[in-house]
Amino acid sequence: MAQNDEARATREGAGRRRRVPKIPLIIGIGVVAVLVVASALAWRAEAKTNKVDLAASPQPVTVFAASAQPFRVVHLYVGALRPWVEAHVGPQFISAYVEAVFVRPGAVVKKGEVLATLDCRDASAQTAAASAEAKAIATRQLAIAHEAERTSSLLEGGFVSPNDAEIVTARSGSEAAELAAQRAHLVRSALGVRDCILRAPFDGEVSARLVDPGSFVRPGTEMVGVVDRNTVRMTADAPEGDFDDIAPGTRVNVRVLAIGLNVQATITRRAPNAHPGTRTVYFEIDIDDADRRIPVDTTGQIELAVGKPVPATAVPIKAVTIEESKATFFTVEGGVAHKRTVVELGEAGPDVFFKPDVLAPGTDVVLEGHALLSDGDRVAAKPAQPEMKGSEQ
Repeated sequence: MAQNDEARATREGAGRRRRVPKIPLIIGIGVVAVLVVASALAWRAEAKTNKVDLAASPQPVTVFAASAQPFRVVHLYVGALRPWVEAHVGPQFISAYVEAVFVRPGAVVKKGEVLATLDCRDASAQTAAASAEAKAIATRQLAIAHEAERTSSLLEGGFVSPNDAEIVTARSGSEAAELAAQRAHLVRSALGVRDCILRAPFDGEVSARLVDPGSFVRPGTEMVGVVDRNTVRMTADAPEGDFDDIAPGTRVNVRVLAIGLNVQATITRRAPNAHPGTRTVYFEIDIDDADRRIPVDTTGQIELAVGKPVPATAVPIKAVTIEESKATFFTVEGGVAHKRTVVELGEAGPDVFFKPDVLAPGTDVVLEGHALLSDGDRVAAKPAQPEMKGSEQ
């Protein structure tokens, strides 16, 4: 039995001695694999490194050919689009609580339509009392007038003294004056009663509702706003030097900025003088708006072309850096960018215009990428997309 145990122990020891050399072998293989992978990664990184100087490589840009277009000086004025007429409806004679308001902003109303009512029971009672008082005075005045006639007829026969006749006649005149005063008071009271029913002064639209039922209003309080947009008045001011350019009848283009609408119109009227403080001349343009599309009390831009069109070369404004009247841009010739600074002819829409002898039509101008360029840089140019050219931008 002991011999068997020794033999088993001997075999186990021999097996352990045979397995021990495998561990260093595995470690060695792992180290070699790591070195191979690291070498491959280092070679790959080195292969992707750009050995060429960036300054020497062409810079990518987009170019387009400057186009020949006529240029005409356009004056721009900013003004306000106003309704033809507007009113702020409210009481004029009495103070009272608001009983009802029947309209809200956007409602279309006709002339004479009821907009709101006031609680005028007190005013109605006063009017009724004034009317009754006027009737009483009229009755007394009529009786005294008849008495004066009879007294005057008795005066000729000597039945009454002249003094008594004069007294009766004076009483009749006094009653007539009192009746006239009472009737005037009655008219004023009637105006107050009519003031309790607020009506639209013209055909139009409700622009504002400033009070609700239960509010207390006084004379002069604005309750409902009404505007008429069938004709819109474009009002603006121009420098005094443009007085002749804004003569009535001059054709202009009005751009409604709120809705992006362009309207062709003519200047309707012009002030004969300049404002003494701003030295600007006020003028107006009437715009037909029967479909009531234009929002009023908004901003509009007036474009007025002056002079005659002249030949010019157009460049998109995004390709140009403008400082005062000088424009800087880059042209491309033979794969090299050339910086140019010239005097501009003017601007119109998305384009800048130059005289043809300053910039010839067909010249390649850098559109995108010019911000990183310097004069003399090499460029790799590609044509700009059609939608990026000129006024199509």
